[in-house]
Amino acid sequence: MPANAPTTTTLTARALLLDMDGTIVNSDAVVERCWRDWAAEHGLDGDAVMKVVHGRQGYATMAVLLPDRPMEQNHADNARMLAAETADVSGVVPVPGAPAFMASLADLPHALVTSADRALSEARMNAAGLPMPEVRVTAESVGASKPDPEGFLKGAAALGLDPADCVVFEDSEAGIAAGKAAGMRVVGVGPRAAAHAPDVAVADLTQVRVEADGAGIVLRVG
Repeated sequence: MPANAPTTTTLTARALLLDMDGTIVNSDAVVERCWRDWAAEHGLDGDAVMKVVHGRQGYATMAVLLPDRPMEQNHADNARMLAAETADVSGVVPVPGAPAFMASLADLPHALVTSADRALSEARMNAAGLPMPEVRVTAESVGASKPDPEGFLKGAAALGLDPADCVVFEDSEAGIAAGKAAGMRVVGVGPRAAAHAPDVAVADLTQVRVEADGAGIVLRVG
């Protein structure tokens, strides 16, 4: 094999747990619009805000950016933000490779584990033309936002599996940290992921192949 040939990593699992934004759905255009508007309203630097928004629920991001503000104000702003994001699907598209990737999971155990609420996740999955997994853990399902592992642990439990039998797909620092804290292996997807030490990183989902193998799943990544 030539020295510069791409390498393929093989992972086995019994289920896949999928983040949504940045992982299977590219919603960056909406996120940029909504969060930069919020940053301007609060006199914050938009570039600095965009560095911390990905992966967390909105109220948790606001708590990082405005640590002295009462949490009830963060929750109120978050409710308004969710409504605005749910109504705005302009530019929401699938991550390259996501349609084929999701189709390959149709008969395999998998779940959506997202910081979006149910309405927002449905709006974005529909806009991207992707099938909604039967099992999903949304913002309403958890008491703590990523990087807390609660969402991924609940996803594994809903599928009746041990955390070690699951592989997480994530794009953000908070999400990768959550997957690792849950005791799961993590495939990092997209330009943000590689800097945060996932087990393996890919540019997009065209670099992932899914195969059924008896009672398990074989991933060829790279």
